[in-house]
Formats: sequence, structure tokens, C-alpha cells
Amino acid sequence: MNNNNISSHWLGLDAAVCVVTGGAGGIGAALAAALVEQHAHVVLLDRDADKCRELAATLGEHSVGEVSALACDIADPRSVAEAAAKVQALHGRCDVLINNASVLRPGALEGLDLDHWNQVLAVNLSGYLLCAQAFGRSMLERGSGRIVHIASIAAHFPQPNSGAYSAAKAGVSMLSRQLAVEWGPRGVRSNAVCPGLIRTPLSAAFYADPEIERQRSAMTANRRIGEPVDIAQAALFLASPRADYINGAELTVDGGLESMPMALIPRPGFEGARS
Repeated sequence: MNNNNISSHWLGLDAAVCVVTGGAGGIGAALAAALVEQHAHVVLLDRDADKCRELAATLGEHSVGEVSALACDIADPRSVAEAAAKVQALHGRCDVLINNASVLRPGALEGLDLDHWNQVLAVNLSGYLLCAQAFGRSMLERGSGRIVHIASIAAHFPQPNSGAYSAAKAGVSMLSRQLAVEWGPRGVRSNAVCPGLIRTPLSAAFYADPEIERQRSAMTANRRIGEPVDIAQAALFLASPRADYINGAELTVDGGLESMPMALIPRPGFEGARS
């Protein structure tokens, strides 16, 4: 048996119609590239229409499936509805939705402007619901579909001075589970991926100083910062038929960061071998 054939088609995403929000860069671009490798039809949604189309054109040069880009503001119900209608007209269905679009607005809660709070919630939480409703409708009608939400370890641990970010990501976690409970009996699965420290264009400034990167890497069991492809591979598994009995789950992809607190607390006499 050809091992290369197994690796190329093991996930069973060939010809699946996959919609990725926030698809213009970072984790979204890695998700799109990974889906293209699996011979899926990929539709990228992003507010940055030019960047989204540029990525779609680049990926489409070597793609077996179709790769297209649509301008979409997931915080705008009309924009989401229009995007869903275009996908339906183009492909006749949506098999996989990956809710990935996200924004971060720094700010301490004490004086946080309500508009900034609502702007983050509109994209990071309400936008996920709008997309689930719009693209999930055809899934529910067919009795088949998969939704993967990109949450964050900030859903588990409060991230200070980040405004509504942690609250929104915690909401995504519960939204995913509620969708699983309500839509699971109708053939639609919903799961979440919680990234840890991932190197993306939004976080690139954190790693400009090698010492900061060393310190942050030391907080993970893997001793490295994650890359967007690490999240993409986990999300694709959950989106695939191989994960058919996984529903309402959260997959933390953080290089072991959440397991590290006791290892980071000084314990004289218990240090052991240090790496």
C-alpha cells in the first residue's frame, strides 16, 4: 500500500467545501494551506479583501480543489448572510466551517470603554454565532457538517489588560459546546481548539527580543513557541470524518503550557535535571 497516498487522503477531506473565517493571514492562512494539501475546496473570508484574494490566488496555483476568497465582516449579520449565499451558489453546500477570525484590543477593565468591549465581543463571539447560523443552516438541512472554533487558552486563564478577549474566548468555548448539544442529534459536530503561545503576525512583536522568546519558550513543556501550522493540523483533524465521535470537545494546543505551573515554582532540593 502507498504510504504517501495514506498521508494525503487519510483525513477524508477530499472535495469537502471548507469555509475559513479570518483567512487572510496567520492561523487562517495556515488553515487554508493545510486544507489545500488535503484537496479540499477552500473559501476564505476576511475583511481584508485584497490580502484574502492574493492568498487564494497563490494557493490556487497548486490546488486540486477550488480556492476562492470573499470579503466578509463577521460582525455584520448582512455581510455574513451574503457570504453564506455566495458559498451556497458556488458550491451548493458547506461541509466544514472553521471560525477563526479574531481581534484584540488592549485595555484594563477598570476604565475599559464599552465600545471597545463590544467591538471585541462582536467579532470574537457574536461573529462565531452568526457564521455558525449562516453556514450551519445547510449542514442541518443535509444532516451533516463540522464546525471548529478557534478559541484560546485565554478562555481558561484570564489574560490581564486585554479587554474583552478572555471573556469572549471563554464564550466561544461554551458556544461550541452548546452547538454540539443542540445540533449533534441532527448530524452537525462542533468542537474547539485552544491555541497557546503561537507565533503569528499579531504576536510577532513579542518575539522581536530573543530573550523574551527564550523566557516564553521556557514556559512550555516543548520548549518552543507554536507555529500556525500546529493549530491548523489539530483543527483539520477535528474537521475530518476521522473525528466523527468527537463532539463538544476542546483540544488545547499549547506545547504543554497548561501543565507547567508546578514546574515553574521554585522547589529547593527538587530541581532535578534542568533543560
